[in-house]
Amino acid sequence: MSNDLHDLGGLFGFVVHSARLREVTRHNNATAGRKESVAEHSWHLALVTWVLHAEFERETGHPLDLERMLKLCLMHDLVEIDAGDPSAWGQEPGDGGKAAAEDAVARRRFGALPEPLAGEFLALWREYEDGETPEALLVRGVDRLNPALMRTLTGQGWADVGADAAALDALQLPRVGVSDTLRALYEEVRDAAVRQGLLPS
Repeated sequence: MSNDLHDLGGLFGFVVHSARLREVTRHNNATAGRKESVAEHSWHLALVTWVLHAEFERETGHPLDLERMLKLCLMHDLVEIDAGDPSAWGQEPGDGGKAAAEDAVARRRFGALPEPLAGEFLALWREYEDGETPEALLVRGVDRLNPALMRTLTGQGWADVGADAAALDALQLPRVGVSDTLRALYEEVRDAAVRQGLLPS
């Protein structure tokens, strides 16, 4: 088999594997009575990041690499096909077990891609996990906004995790606080949830 066909086989295998992201469910609803898939989440994360990109640039006063941000949105949760999607409410700060499991999956799955994609995927995944670039910090903030939005839009609320507004703030603000825009949107979602009786104040 030629190198070109060998690379195409590897790429197609990854495409087939990535389609399974639809099978991984999150802890918040997509509609009343149906859990959101991680694939749905990743798509919406990318769209919201794109929509807010100009606001983020206005806030920071610096250009932000939209293409890289969208790539971060679309690929950062692919490891969950193998590692699963644990609830943020059940994780201990600095959960090394989760990080180690996801790192092993990332090295195995992304490292199997032909270059230069293998290096690009691994670098992007680590950029997201490290959260040290402006782009990664903002994408991580949008990522944290999403479940609060969906729990409010679908009427799911937070009874299943026993959270009130203070507990939600403690989880959300460290990430959404990187942007005035994200913080304002989060506070709007939180206050709407309180008004609707979905979140104890």
